[in-house]
Amino acid sequence: MTTPPYPSYPEDLERPGLVRTGRSTFVRPIRPEDADRLVAFVGTLSRATLAYRSLGPVVRARDDVIRRGAHVDYLNELALVALAGDEIAGLVRYVRDPEEPEHAEVTFTIRDDHQSEGFGRLLLEHIAAAARARGIRVLEADVLADNARMINVFLGSGYRIEAGPPGQIIHFEIAVDPQAQAVARAERREQTAVRRSLKPLLEPRSVAVIGANRDPLTIGHEIVANLLRGGFAGSVFPVNPRAERIAGARAYASVRDLPEAPDLALVAVRAEAVPGVVRECAEAGVKAVVVVSTGFGETGVEGRAGELELARFARASGMRLVGPNCMGVVNTTPAARLAATFSPALPTPGRVAMSSQSGPLGLTVLDYARRLRLGFSGFVSVGHAVDVSTDELLQWWEEDPGTSVILLHVETFGDPRRFARVARRIAPRKPIVAVHPGHADSAVSSLFAQSGVIRTRSLQELFDVALLLAHQPPPPGNRVAVITNAGGPATLTVGACAASGLCVPALGERTRQTLRPALAPHADVSNPIDLTPTATAAHYRQALDAALADDGIDAAVVLFMPPLADKPDEVASAILDAAAARPDKPVLASFLGGAGVADLLHRGDLVVPTYTFPEAAATSLGHAAAYQTWRSTPAGVVPDLAGVDAERARALIASSAPGPVPAAAAAELLASYGIAVRGGEPGPGPDAFLTVRADPVFGPVVAFGLTGDYADLMADVAHRVTPLSDRDAREMVRSLRAAPLLDGRTGGPGVDLAALEETLLRISAMVEDHTEIEALELRPVRLLRPGDGVAVAHATIRLADNTATGGSS
Repeated sequence: MTTPPYPSYPEDLERPGLVRTGRSTFVRPIRPEDADRLVAFVGTLSRATLAYRSLGPVVRARDDVIRRGAHVDYLNELALVALAGDEIAGLVRYVRDPEEPEHAEVTFTIRDDHQSEGFGRLLLEHIAAAARARGIRVLEADVLADNARMINVFLGSGYRIEAGPPGQIIHFEIAVDPQAQAVARAERREQTAVRRSLKPLLEPRSVAVIGANRDPLTIGHEIVANLLRGGFAGSVFPVNPRAERIAGARAYASVRDLPEAPDLALVAVRAEAVPGVVRECAEAGVKAVVVVSTGFGETGVEGRAGELELARFARASGMRLVGPNCMGVVNTTPAARLAATFSPALPTPGRVAMSSQSGPLGLTVLDYARRLRLGFSGFVSVGHAVDVSTDELLQWWEEDPGTSVILLHVETFGDPRRFARVARRIAPRKPIVAVHPGHADSAVSSLFAQSGVIRTRSLQELFDVALLLAHQPPPPGNRVAVITNAGGPATLTVGACAASGLCVPALGERTRQTLRPALAPHADVSNPIDLTPTATAAHYRQALDAALADDGIDAAVVLFMPPLADKPDEVASAILDAAAARPDKPVLASFLGGAGVADLLHRGDLVVPTYTFPEAAATSLGHAAAYQTWRSTPAGVVPDLAGVDAERARALIASSAPGPVPAAAAAELLASYGIAVRGGEPGPGPDAFLTVRADPVFGPVVAFGLTGDYADLMADVAHRVTPLSDRDAREMVRSLRAAPLLDGRTGGPGVDLAALEETLLRISAMVEDHTEIEALELRPVRLLRPGDGVAVAHATIRLADNTATGGSS
C-alpha cells in the first residue's frame, strides 16, 4: 500500500478537547522540544501505572531512551499529548506494523492524578481519527486483564472491537472506521463534557472583574455595577491595585489576593496585559475567563496569532475562554442571575437565548430586545470565539429548561460539521433562528437547511421571528386567515403571505355562514375577513373565533388600524380571548403601529406579538411554517449502501497522483461505489449534473441540477453539505424549481427518482470515506424512466495534494 508523505509537524492535529469531567485540555502531536517534558511526565507515573504500560514488572527506562519518544515521523509513528498547563496529562502513541501497513499498535499512558477524568477516551477519539486519515484501519492494543479502566475505554468507545480470549493479557483490535455507535457515544460524551465545562462560565459561584474601575461609565466599572444590580448571589471581586472599593464592593490588588479562587474572571485590561492576567488566573485556579479587551484578531495577523495562543494556553490550563473582543455573558435564570457585561441595557427574564459573534452589535441587540419586551434567558457575546463556540452554547441551552428559542448571530463557523450535528439534534425540540452576513453563500444556506435552522436575512427579521416563536406555537400548516378593519393593509398582507410560502385560502362554507349574520352588513367574510372601519371588539372576537375553528386555517394575522376604530383595549382583549381558546394555532397582530410585546396584547403568559407593518408578521409566520414542516418530516438517516468496496477505492486513490484522475481510474473508482460510467441515449427528461467541491470551511459540498438553461440562466441548483442523509437526497431532487419535469407532473412519464437519490447518496459516501477527493463532476447524467436507473455518461475526479497540508482528520 502506498501512503502519502506528511510534513514534519501536522498542525491540523492540534485540537482543543474536553474530558468527561468538563476539564479543558489541548491535544497536539508530540514535538522534539517536548523531550524534557516527556521525561518529567514519566517521572510522575506510579509503579502500578508503569506496570500497566509495560505489561509486566516495572523497568524504568533511562532518560535518553524516554527523550527519543519525542521524535516521531507523524506517519508511521505518531504520538499525541493532552496537556494540563505546561505538563503532559496523557499520551497516546501508535506505531504502524511494517508487515501490515493498515494495522498499528497503540498504547495509552495517563498520569495517575488524571486517570479518572476521561483522558483515555478523549485520546482514543483523536488517535483514531488521525490513524484513519493516514491509512490505518485497525489499532491493536495489549492490556493487562486487571487494567479495568483501559478495558472500559475500549469497550465503551462504540468502535467495532475484537478482543482475544481472556487471560493475563487481553489483545484488542479496534476498527477505526467511524461506526454509528461510536459517533453516538462520542456525541454523548461531548455533550456531558461541554455542559460541565460551561457551568463555571454561565452559573458561577463567584466572579472576579480584573480591570475594574472606580469611574462610572467605564467598562470595568459597569461590569461590576451590573453584577451587583442584577442580583448575582455569589461573591463579586473587583480587581484594581489602586482602589479600595468599586461600585460599593471591596477591591483587591490582584487575583492572587482574592479570598477564594473565583469560578469566572472577566478581563478588561489593555491587550498587551491580557496574557499575563490570564496566566495569573490559571495559577489561581480560575475555571473560566471572559476577555472583554480589544486589540487582538481585529488588528491583523499578529493579533490573530496572539488570541489563538491565548486560547491554547487557557485550554491547556483547564480553563474555558470567551472572547476576546466581546461584551460578556448574561444568564437571567434563577440559578444564576448573572449580568457579567458592561451593556447599559440588561435584558428582562424570558425564554430566548442568544449567541452573538459581534461585541458592539451585542449592545444594540440587548437594547432593541428590551424595547420589544422580548425576554432573554441567556445572552453570550462570543467575540472572536477562539475557544467557547456557538455549537457549545447550543449544547448548554439544549438542556436548559428556561430556554425555548435560540437565536444566533454567526459570522464564522469554527467547526461547521459539529455545528450541523448539534443543531440537527436540537432543532426538532427548540427552534434555532440565525442571521449570517453572507447572501449568496450556498454552503451556509445548505448547512442551515439540513440542520433545521431558520435563516433570516437581517437582525430585524431575526427578532420578528423570535417574537412569534417565543410566544406562539409554530403553525401546523401554511394556511392563513387575515382579519382586518382596512382593505389596503390586508392586500399587502396577502401579498407578503404569498411571498413567504403561505396561502390565504377561502374560508369554509360553514365558517362563512357563521360569520355573515354576526358581522356588519358590509363586512367581507371570504378571506381576508374585512370587518370595515366600524368593527367593534365583538366583531373581532367573532371573526377570530370562527377563523381559528376552521379546519382549513392554520394561523391568523389580525390587523387593527387607527384611527378607523376606537377602544383598542377592548379589541386587544377580544384578540387575547380568542387566542387563548385555540392555543394550537398562532395569532399575530399588526396593532396600532407598535412592535414587540404590547401591553394591550399581554396577559400573564399569553402574548400575541405585534408588528409595526403586517408584512413582517407574514414573513415571520412563513419562517415558522417552514420550520414546522421540517420538524414534522421524519428525520433522515445516512443509509448503509450495498455494493460498496471502500478498500478497492482506497487502493486506487493511493496509487494515483494528486490532480486529475485518468478517465479509466475515475470510472473504476466510481464503480467501487456502485456507480457505472456508461454511454447511452438521453432519457425522457432533461440531463442532469452532479458535482462535489471541497469547501475550505464546510468540507465537501454537493451540487445537483439540470443541465442547460435551468442551471445557467435560472440558477436552479440544489446544494447540500456531506454526509447526505436519505432525506437530504430526497429534498435536493425535489427542491428544484424544475422538479415537475422529473416526477411526471408535466405530463411525461417521469424519471427514476429513487435511482437518482441513491446516486447522490453513493457520491456522498465516497467523498466522506476518501477525503483526498478534492473535486468531482458527473456530467451529463442521463435520467432514465422509472425502473431504468440513471446513466453517468462522463465523470471527472480530482485528488488533493495532501503533502502540503498533512492530510485531514
